[in-house]
Amino acid sequence: MTIRAAAPMPETLRHFMRASQHPARAVACPHCCAHAHRPCVLRKTGRQLPEPHPQRVSAWAEATACCPECQVTPAVPCHEDGRARGTVHAGRYQEAEASAA
Repeated sequence: MTIRAAAPMPETLRHFMRASQHPARAVACPHCCAHAHRPCVLRKTGRQLPEPHPQRVSAWAEATACCPECQVTPAVPCHEDGRARGTVHAGRYQEAEASAA
């Protein structure tokens, strides 16, 4: 039996094949622990979800965009009065979506 290694897919093809997916799938999901570029799943049943969890979208926005409200750079959590927020500001979502387009 011969085992063949698959040829690597060119990045240009990979980009067009993933174009229909939500850009938040580029990061791992902190809620269901789905790996990057894999769909989110329900933790009890393992059923794949058509849209990413809100926590994943928040993690994606934090990883890719600067926040116009609290003036932090990517990978730095949003804050209010020196305390970290649980989610990102709405303006950061808009910045992330604009940069993904």
